[in-house]
Amino acid sequence: MNAMPPQPPTAAATERGLREDLAAAYRLIARFGMDDLIFTHLSARLPGPGEPRFLINPYGMMFGEITASSLVVIDVEGNPVGEATWPVNPAGFVIHSAIHMGREDAHCVMHTHTLAGMAVAATEDGILPLNQMSMEFVGRVPVHDYEGIAADDNLSERDRLVRDLGDAPGMLLRNHGLLTVGRTVAEAFYNMYYLEMACRIQVAATSMNRTLSMPPPEVVARTQAQFTAAPNKGWRPWAALRRMLDREDPSYRD
Repeated sequence: MNAMPPQPPTAAATERGLREDLAAAYRLIARFGMDDLIFTHLSARLPGPGEPRFLINPYGMMFGEITASSLVVIDVEGNPVGEATWPVNPAGFVIHSAIHMGREDAHCVMHTHTLAGMAVAATEDGILPLNQMSMEFVGRVPVHDYEGIAADDNLSERDRLVRDLGDAPGMLLRNHGLLTVGRTVAEAFYNMYYLEMACRIQVAATSMNRTLSMPPPEVVARTQAQFTAAPNKGWRPWAALRRMLDREDPSYRD
């Protein structure tokens, strides 16, 4: 039987839905080689009134192990809310808490330490328009300069993280890695996947010792406008990725 075509999201997120989406994102980050042992984070803001609460990974689990029920609820300082079997890494949440609290639309924040992302973040070039995947991000991925390990002894960095990100879909963390945001887990994952692809293309192309071919600025601008005009960014590939996980290993839903 053919699968039903995906429909754009219409309903407000529930905690259960967010848990399954975020657990799926952890599995996919591992599947596509964007994880770093037990380190880095993907986080999502939970719906509801009162003090903001967030879902994040249990500190010590590999991304490929994470399930919907294993995700930990934390407050804005990275402290567990309620009973938590696994600890969390509060120092690692400094970056996430800054963006969540400083960007109303940043319902999901993703941060990675990939080889390509860290390599591009170690250069002065930023994202170059070497491919149409890259052109979506040219001029839209600012840089945050490195200040040391993002820990709770440097909370003033939060203000600079928010300032440097502005309203961009992602950011290069200089000498560190990549960061993306989204109104949904699907959008944040889409931004991370293609920002990572832009970095991989750039590392590959610049390592060939050949003259780089880049289109004129007006073509880059037109291509970028075509990308950014799409509503509900990332929901269609996200639906396909969730179906893939459901076929191959639905344990992320547990």
